[in-house]
Amino acid sequence: MDEHTRDDSVAPPAAGTPTGWLPEESRWEHGTLRRAVVHGVRLYNAGAFHESHDCFESEWYNYGSGTTESAFAHGMVQVAAGAYKHFDFENDDGMRSLFETALQYLHGVPNDYYGVDVLGVRTTLTNALNDPTVLDGWRVELDGEFPTATEADFEYAAGLD
Repeated sequence: MDEHTRDDSVAPPAAGTPTGWLPEESRWEHGTLRRAVVHGVRLYNAGAFHESHDCFESEWYNYGSGTTESAFAHGMVQVAAGAYKHFDFENDDGMRSLFETALQYLHGVPNDYYGVDVLGVRTTLTNALNDPTVLDGWRVELDGEFPTATEADFEYAAGLD
């Protein structure tokens, strides 16, 4: 683990033992990734797709090409960007292109990565390629819940600039 991704102040998972949580050490393998995931998922679920994108993008650059961390973060960047295209611009061709790329990045990422239901994300993206209306009301599951953003999440995203 690189020290620049360590943050022992990040809370443990709300439920279960997802990939990335080190129970024997009571910490995340990459605390900064978990922090970005929590904020990014909450912002996505609140419809703040641009801010969600920024959370995942800021973390994506911490990992080298070919790592699971990089693939996951890059995939989630594409998820948020695709939703942004669909909801804010009504551009479903752009959404499909971004979701196809997201599916490539998320292929092989564990189903419970850093608390995200990655299997659920992949399933929804695949279904949205044929029927974009499946995105209406869809939320990303984190630790078995569907959290939404608070002011702290927006402040986190704003501080990334």
